[in-house]
Amino acid sequence: MDQIAVLLPCYNESQTIGKVVDDFKRELPEAVVYVYDNNSTDGTGDVARAHGAVVRREYAQGKGNVIRRMFREIDAACYIMADGDDTYPAEYAREMIALVRERQADMVVGDRLSSTYFEENKRPFHNMGNSLVRWSINLLFKSNIKDIMTGYRAFSYAFVKSFPVLSKGFEIETEMSIHAVDKNMRTENVVIHYRDRPQGSESKLNTVSDGVKVLKTIGKLFRNYKPFAFFGALALVLLALSLGFFIPVFAHYLSTGLVPNQPTLIVCGFTAIAAIQAFFSGLILETINQKNRQDFEMRLMEIHREYQRRQEERQGRP
Repeated sequence: MDQIAVLLPCYNESQTIGKVVDDFKRELPEAVVYVYDNNSTDGTGDVARAHGAVVRREYAQGKGNVIRRMFREIDAACYIMADGDDTYPAEYAREMIALVRERQADMVVGDRLSSTYFEENKRPFHNMGNSLVRWSINLLFKSNIKDIMTGYRAFSYAFVKSFPVLSKGFEIETEMSIHAVDKNMRTENVVIHYRDRPQGSESKLNTVSDGVKVLKTIGKLFRNYKPFAFFGALALVLLALSLGFFIPVFAHYLSTGLVPNQPTLIVCGFTAIAAIQAFFSGLILETINQKNRQDFEMRLMEIHREYQRRQEERQGRP
């Protein structure tokens, strides 16, 4: 088991990966730097290897697929994850790791949005998207994470080995943030200075298509993690629609004793039934979700015991 593992998912980052590896090796000389090459065609893996990184390949395209492989294969007491594009300064890694080791944080977020991100990033829709995602998640999940989509994070062993990676692409950071909040895992923020990509280095993030994927991921995870709130809101909308159409029909009946709009009355009845079904679906799913949380806590205890055993083996104790 490594004491510190630096995780660098990469796709066509030959221009910057050598400097990124050198920076982390300088700041964390005791760490093992892993570069996972995601089908690069520009020799990214060769450059990283020449600079002393451990290079592995992930053939399934997408950042989420790379991180799934990393988390599955690498065992470490503490992890630091960054991008290979030289936008995240390695100087903050030591502070982020200290929060994991000394304050038992499960995830430390490198917060770009509170410092230089909006000045350095020249893509206005990216800036707007980051703000929208941060606002929506903090509202829906009652959290206070300062930067939801940052790729610069530190993790504990427990977080990495208990996090079920479902996303395939850039939605992975959003999924990590929501998982940490929902499972009551300790999260810290470290304000970092963000720098834009050097000239000639191109972002792999598509503002529109990847932005839509992130928003869909938020909706899906809100449904999965907060089923009673999701289906309860749906039930209220359906009930409001049912009452909105029913009241005029009922008022006409009170004044004339006639029901001229029978199809509307029938639709109101079915809509009210759908509202009741949505309400009880949310109630049942919330109960299942509560049981899943209990199972997760038991899983965390197993991971903790496994971590302690491996640390003792590393130190040579029986």
